[in-house]
Amino acid sequence: MTLLALLGILPWVALGVLMAFFIREPRPLPLRTEIPGPGLAADDDAVQVSIVVPARNEARNVERCLGSLARMEGVAFEVILVDDRSTDDTARIARTVPPGRARELRVLDGEPLPEGWFGKPWACRQGANAARGRLLLFTDADTEHHPDLLVRSLAAMREDDASVLSLLGRQEMGTVGERLVQPQVFTLIGLRFRSLDRVIDPERWNEAIANGQFVLVERDAYEAIGGHEAVRGEVVEDLRLAQELVRAGHRLTVRQGEDVFSTRMYTSLRELVDGWTKNVSVGARQSADRWGRWALPGIVAFLVVAWMAPALGLAAGAAAVGAGWIGPAHPLLVWAGVTWIFSVFIWMGAYARFGVSPLYALLYPLGTAVLLYILIRSGLRGTRRIEWKGRRYERGTTTP
Repeated sequence: MTLLALLGILPWVALGVLMAFFIREPRPLPLRTEIPGPGLAADDDAVQVSIVVPARNEARNVERCLGSLARMEGVAFEVILVDDRSTDDTARIARTVPPGRARELRVLDGEPLPEGWFGKPWACRQGANAARGRLLLFTDADTEHHPDLLVRSLAAMREDDASVLSLLGRQEMGTVGERLVQPQVFTLIGLRFRSLDRVIDPERWNEAIANGQFVLVERDAYEAIGGHEAVRGEVVEDLRLAQELVRAGHRLTVRQGEDVFSTRMYTSLRELVDGWTKNVSVGARQSADRWGRWALPGIVAFLVVAWMAPALGLAAGAAAVGAGWIGPAHPLLVWAGVTWIFSVFIWMGAYARFGVSPLYALLYPLGTAVLLYILIRSGLRGTRRIEWKGRRYERGTTTP
């Protein structure tokens, strides 16, 4: 190997070290056996936690989600599903689910979407208005919850003296497209938010992030910032809500809960592309703070150079060898081959981390190509044209 080729792979060595050792993941939730003190008064008459589930066109998921919530143990809770004017059987199916251990399981028919609001913040706000608990849990209809989840989450909030807890769960990925692309999206997020093992205090408000699939917040803190009205026009409302809460002086903790919480975000490549198109452009700008306008172009450039260049270089070098333009020991081909192999090993670890076969690493450039398409598509649309769940948001108007 030539010295030039050796020097050329050093950036990928550094990237591999960064991904392997410098992304500090959230701590796991405390185990049920580790929770100190008396029980959490599940038999009290007062509702302690109100679980709000915004749902639009979730007929395929809602029964599983509500059924798992109804089995929660150890805490007095209620469940409020807000049907955000679904065009399928979401509300009908939800009303057939028994309340189980919940004090009450209510299904609210959502009000028409006001001007200036996105659908999910509006549904969450309606659920919060109807809630009786001193804590509010906002969770999505495509999630599944273990009976111990609520008890362990409250224990984590006490342990960290936090007013807000967000949870990262296991991502269910059933199709090849999901398995190729989702781990790359989550890895990209991890490269931006590398210190989620620590409680996020107000002085680090721009490091705040929340997973909208599970946000548990003290009602007083939530109301103090104006609730979801503070993020009514935000596409990535979970990230902005976390930032607003922490900036207002409330401590946020992010925990890992893969053993008790799971989500199936998308069920096809088309859904995945549409879903992330809605979020990534705005999310990139919000998370980049003062460098927001350069965030998306910077991410695209990073992906092209760091994740695509080895594969493109190897393909170009192999074609050049086949055409007789260069020999097999040419520095470009040596560099591309070694960097490609190193990149595959990096991605074997990353895919395995998310429960995906390491063999998918051999196809990682396809996943990166899809991710680049999503980023460019999202950037071109911006906030002027957003489509999701049968609604189109365009220049402040909503259809239907």
